[in-house]
Amino acid sequence: MQEFTEKDCMQTEKEISIQNRVVVLPSKVLPEHYTGQLFFCTNIQKTENPRHSIAHLVSLSTGEAWHCWNRDVVGVLLPELLGEKERLQLSQIRPFGALDLHGHSPEYSGYSFLPDGRYASGVWLANPEEVWSYVMMQKDYQYRILICDRDDFAVLEMLEGRMIFPDVQSLEQFQQAQKDGGMEMI
Repeated sequence: MQEFTEKDCMQTEKEISIQNRVVVLPSKVLPEHYTGQLFFCTNIQKTENPRHSIAHLVSLSTGEAWHCWNRDVVGVLLPELLGEKERLQLSQIRPFGALDLHGHSPEYSGYSFLPDGRYASGVWLANPEEVWSYVMMQKDYQYRILICDRDDFAVLEMLEGRMIFPDVQSLEQFQQAQKDGGMEMI
């Protein structure tokens, strides 16, 4: 197993938010048999003293939920150091605060692809807010992100962190139409 340290991180200052980022935990805070140091931070439970805030994490080696003191985090991993297995595991995490799918019907599905086209199964997303949260979670780590609606039509696509569908002009037209009271069918 590769040992990640501060030199593998782009941020190590404890005051910088680690929420929605892949973080490194030092081996000393993990069980002896544990095989990975990489976790995705879904939420920070704030306290009066930021060093005593609790980081809620998901292991990128097992998918298990974890938590630790914010002060125990080594830093935010450089995105280019995240391995393929971990990228696929990350693609399966629903956004923090996502609605319970037992009481809400998913309207979208999110997919994240490796450069060679491999991907894990889609993630159900209940509404546009969850779509945006999923995209923000994945954009720094995934090669390609595709969001589809319930009919499996593409509604958003990003490639290497840049939105390619819809294009900027179409998005601006849509936003203007929303302000003007709706879109006109041609």
